[in-house]
Amino acid sequence: MLSQQDLKQLAQKGISEAQIERQLGEFKTGFPFLKLEAAAAIGKGIVAPSEVERKAYVEAWQQYKAGGKKVVKFVPASGAASRMFKDMFAFVDADYDVPTTDFEKKYFDNIEKFAFYDELDAACQKNQGKGIKALIAEGNYKTVAANMLKAEGLNYGQLPKGLLLFHNYPEGPRTPMEEHLVEGALYAASNGEVHVHFTVSHEHMELFKQKVAQKADLYAKKYGIKYDISFSEQKPSTDTIAANPDGTPFRNSDGSLLFRPGGHGALIENLNEIEADVIFVKNIDNVVPDRLKDDTVEWKQVIAGVLVTLQQKAFGYLRLLDTGKYTHEQIEEMIRFVQQDLCCRKADIKELEDAELVIYLRNKLNRPMRVCGVVKNVGEPGGGPFLTYNQDGTVSLQILESSQIDKSNKEYMEMFTKGTHFNPVDLVCAVKDYQGNAFDLPKYVDPTTGFISQKSKSGKELQALELPGLWNGAMSDWSTIFVEVPLSTFNPVKTVNDLLRDQHQ
Repeated sequence: MLSQQDLKQLAQKGISEAQIERQLGEFKTGFPFLKLEAAAAIGKGIVAPSEVERKAYVEAWQQYKAGGKKVVKFVPASGAASRMFKDMFAFVDADYDVPTTDFEKKYFDNIEKFAFYDELDAACQKNQGKGIKALIAEGNYKTVAANMLKAEGLNYGQLPKGLLLFHNYPEGPRTPMEEHLVEGALYAASNGEVHVHFTVSHEHMELFKQKVAQKADLYAKKYGIKYDISFSEQKPSTDTIAANPDGTPFRNSDGSLLFRPGGHGALIENLNEIEADVIFVKNIDNVVPDRLKDDTVEWKQVIAGVLVTLQQKAFGYLRLLDTGKYTHEQIEEMIRFVQQDLCCRKADIKELEDAELVIYLRNKLNRPMRVCGVVKNVGEPGGGPFLTYNQDGTVSLQILESSQIDKSNKEYMEMFTKGTHFNPVDLVCAVKDYQGNAFDLPKYVDPTTGFISQKSKSGKELQALELPGLWNGAMSDWSTIFVEVPLSTFNPVKTVNDLLRDQHQ
């Protein structure tokens, strides 16, 4: 089925023939739905620390950082902002000339409140010889919108979210990328250094580097720290093949195979290459101005404190197992820790022989660990925290997307729609074992948790394959702990008008 030309194409991407066969097989068989036990809730997989506990966790985090550990802030930032402007693209192409929908009216009624207003005004002056106010007075609304979206203006329709102007400050507006640099200084600095890593798309790499060169020194001086800022791109080897509706490879007009980015799950490879003890993961658009950062900074330290506290305990148990000198009571204590603190249960644990039990405990204690902040469900789209059955028969905590749930199962759909909490992508990860060696993260991916979506190219239907999501199946075999964090720490920007919310003003 694959020609010499195809094999050459695979070699250039670093993809094996076996990978392609497996992916084409997945189009035919599909992926199994996950078996759920329950939606996680407070007291059932979600921890809600008291004020006293929060203080203790912040203190634990400060002590951990003082021990010379390397902390990295990892920010997936490769997405273009085009979806943010879907409504404004529609307006520019519409067969009417004045704002008509509620969205359009809100945008133009509040246009002066956007942090990019001055730059947009300057673009209008340069291209039309008139500012925004004059153009609007003439009814030239579309010209204003086009100057925001198109390449001859601000090019916001094509730029990545990380480089758009989000927030106003007296000294000038800031991009989300800058807000992440500031956040890093406030909770992820260790040894006077802040390590921030952005994953960006190839075409935006230079723009990001230029922006960092312009801005990093400013924040380094302001916070009295040194920045180490690095970038990576999604690897071509993580792209997935596209298929026709009948499951055969989809081909471009020149006969070559069509590959598509494998989704954010591909970033497990990038995460795996980061040299760090602890890694914070947070989306590029979930940032707030300085006046609202206190909650974010406090709760980031809380979840990091939970992580290092549990990790120390797990490491202590592993060292005890290494000695071979432990009592029955100590084994019972380890079982309780795995079941209660790490929320991982095995129904037939009582039936295991002593030697099998030690192997089981060692496996569950010596693996990557993550603490995920979760917020109360307010109807935002996205995944949530669940107790699910794993391949090895254990039940543990996972973040699930709706695509992983069997929609025909009434009980599961009720769990999903009535879930009390939501995943805002607020993670802190421990990626080294108790002997200081880095875990090989791709080994902890559950390959059966990918999903297939229907797309089209040049008017032809195709099937696309998404790898297990970064915080879903790609971290399936990690120890997972959920901590309730306040809604004030979750302020995503999905549309341009979200920037008009109080939290972004």
